[in-house]
Amino acid sequence: MVLFIAGIIAILGIYSAEKLPIDAFPDVTPAMVEIFTVAPGLATEEVEQFISYPIEVSLNGLPGVKEIRSLSKFGLSYVTVYFNDKSDIYFDRQLVFQRLAEAKTNIPEGFAEPPVMGPITTGLGQVYSYIVEGKGYNLIQLRTIQDWVVKYILRSVPGGHRCN
Repeated sequence: MVLFIAGIIAILGIYSAEKLPIDAFPDVTPAMVEIFTVAPGLATEEVEQFISYPIEVSLNGLPGVKEIRSLSKFGLSYVTVYFNDKSDIYFDRQLVFQRLAEAKTNIPEGFAEPPVMGPITTGLGQVYSYIVEGKGYNLIQLRTIQDWVVKYILRSVPGGHRCN
């Protein structure tokens, strides 16, 4: 009797293991919407004060938002809005798009380009960062090398058309 029950359990276990959905690379990406704003010439503190903060304030109170994070860099504001799991990403993007109209009015005129939503991405969105360095080069020369050499080399790589 014990062997019979053990056999049934083994058969059910094998059957269940075959039906178990297993993915080699599971998508663990949370439902998120990214917002980019380019602000040439603004320091990090100015980007945070005049761009990132007004965008965050206008996005507060959206239904289903778990968290809002921002990263302000020299000349770039990067705001990420995380929504509850299993939410409809297209509906979430529509909500963010509507609030971005309000955010645009809170950013001082001429400080930056209008904020734009990034594409729907996975957790592997920002894969590679790099630094251009060189002895005997000042920051202006390194920036020129970045803009006129490195940028175009990276764009020649398949999928590199998004390099900025």
